[in-house]
Amino acid sequence: MPSVTSLSLRASESLSGLTLAAAEKYKPDIVPGISELFQLNDRVAIVTGGSRGLGEEMAEGLAEAGASLMLCARRAEWLTPTVDAMRARGFKAEGALCDVSKPSDVQAVVDKTIAVYGRVDILVNNAGVTWAAEPEDMPLDKWQKVVDVNLTGAFLFAQAAGRDMLKRQHGRIVNIASIAGMHASVAGPHYAAYAATKAGLIGLTRELAVSWARKGIRVNAIAPGFFHSRLADGAIAMNEASIKASSPIPRVGDAGELKGVAVFLAADASNYITGQTIVVDGGRTIA
Repeated sequence: MPSVTSLSLRASESLSGLTLAAAEKYKPDIVPGISELFQLNDRVAIVTGGSRGLGEEMAEGLAEAGASLMLCARRAEWLTPTVDAMRARGFKAEGALCDVSKPSDVQAVVDKTIAVYGRVDILVNNAGVTWAAEPEDMPLDKWQKVVDVNLTGAFLFAQAAGRDMLKRQHGRIVNIASIAGMHASVAGPHYAAYAATKAGLIGLTRELAVSWARKGIRVNAIAPGFFHSRLADGAIAMNEASIKASSPIPRVGDAGELKGVAVFLAADASNYITGQTIVVDGGRTIA
C-alpha cells in the first residue's frame, strides 16, 4: 500500500504537470511590454475641469502618454492659456467651454470631440465644486449646485460619452471622487454636499462598471486625499497639522502624484480592473 508521503508526491507532480501544461496553453505567444501597456497613442480623452489644478495635471499625464485632449472648463480665461500651453509642448489639445450640470453643454463637448478626433476613448470626470457649512446652515441652493456639478454632471458626461463608447465596445471612464466620500473628521471641514456627492460618485462608478463591463467599457474612480488646489487649500489649512501628525505619509500630496494613477486607469495596464476606487491619500484613511 502506498504511503501518504508517496501519494502526496505523486499528487504534487501531477498538479505541477497540469499547471505547466495550463501555462503553456493559456499564455499567449506575445505579451505586451510595459511601455505598450501604459501608452495612450491614438486615444482621445475628455477631461472635465481640465484647465487648472488636478484636472490639468491629469490631462498633462494623459497627453504625455500619447492621448489627444479635449479640455473642458467654465471660464475662457482659465481654459485658453492651458490649451495653448499644452499645444506649445507638442500635445494635441482642444478646449470647450462647458457647465457640466447642463445636458446641452455636455452633449456639445462630446459632439465637438467626435467632430475633431472621430471618437471618445477616455473620459476623466474631474469637474467639481464645494460649499463648506454646518449641515444646519447649508443653503439649499448651494447644496443643489454641488450635487448638480459633482454628481449629476459626472453622470451626464458618462452617459453622453458612454453612448459613443458603446458603438465601438471600448472606453475608459475615470471618476475623480475624494476621501471625503469615505472618511469624515470631527474637526472639519464640514461640507455635507461635497461629501455626499463624492460618496455618490463612488457608488455611480460601481454601477456604471457593472452595467458596461461586458460592453467593453471600464469605469473606475480615484479618491485623492489632500492636494493643493484652489478647491482644497482652505481645507488643507485646517488639516495640515493633523496630516503631519497622524498620516502614515505625513504630508500633503505633491504635484505629479495623481497623474500616474489616471494614466494607469486609462491605459491597457488596468484592463482587468473595473468598478474600483483607488485611494491616493498617503495612507490617511487607514490610520
